Amino acid sequence: MSVTYASDGTGAEKNGNPPGKPLSVGQQILDKGAQMLQSFKPINQMSQHACTFALYSHDMTRQIETHHLVTRLNQDFLQAAVYDSDDSNARLIGVEYIISDTIFETLQPEEQKLWHSHAYEIKSGLWIHPRMPEMVVMPELKNLAKTYGKFWCTWQTDRGDKLPLGPPSLMMSPQSEGQGVVKSDLVKKRDDNYNISKDDMIKSRIEIPEPEWINPTADYWRQHNKCFEIAVESTEMKKLTEFP
Repeated sequence: MSVTYASDGTGAEKNGNPPGKPLSVGQQILDKGAQMLQSFKPINQMSQHACTFALYSHDMTRQIETHHLVTRLNQDFLQAAVYDSDDSNARLIGVEYIISDTIFETLQPEEQKLWHSHAYEIKSGLWIHPRMPEMVVMPELKNLAKTYGKFWCTWQTDRGDKLPLGPPSLMMSPQSEGQGVVKSDLVKKRDDNYNISKDDMIKSRIEIPEPEWINPTADYWRQHNKCFEIAVESTEMKKLTEFP
């Protein structure tokens, strides 16, 4: 599902922003006041910026660069707001939850099918922490190589959607073969932007140990060639309990 919007005179269609009027002076003053007076504790706990790539489960030819602003709630659980860039006007396109292999093994098999592994993503230099020296982030990379993620995309900006349309899409992580291989032009664009080399990243991460076990129920498509896609269906509402 995709919608084309007529011009609203703001230039939103040209720069990819959603349709709408520019911020008024009054709104800008209100926002500045809120920043000074209100608490933003959850956002202030975001401690990492990771850049990587994701593939749509239902159409893995569609691949996107993603920027994850990560909060670590404990050693086994992370949560990330996912954006389509690291610019000030970046669009929030989804959310990812990341869990350790220990927690993953406690999940039911049907739930495990929705998750993807991170080992290849880390070892191959696709997952990076922009502007952070490799030696500084190496302990975190070693931890992440043993994790699993569940990423729901809520705004498909790559197909030109000016608004978040339709149901969320389950995203998959890059892999070393088949449909999971990330397009080289996407990687080159990212590497050029940050003045890095994926090949250099691979060399620097060669000593990151491979996980002893990657549960085959994750990355479900690899063994079963099947995907998961959400469809919106009309259903009867549950009736409210009558009060006595």
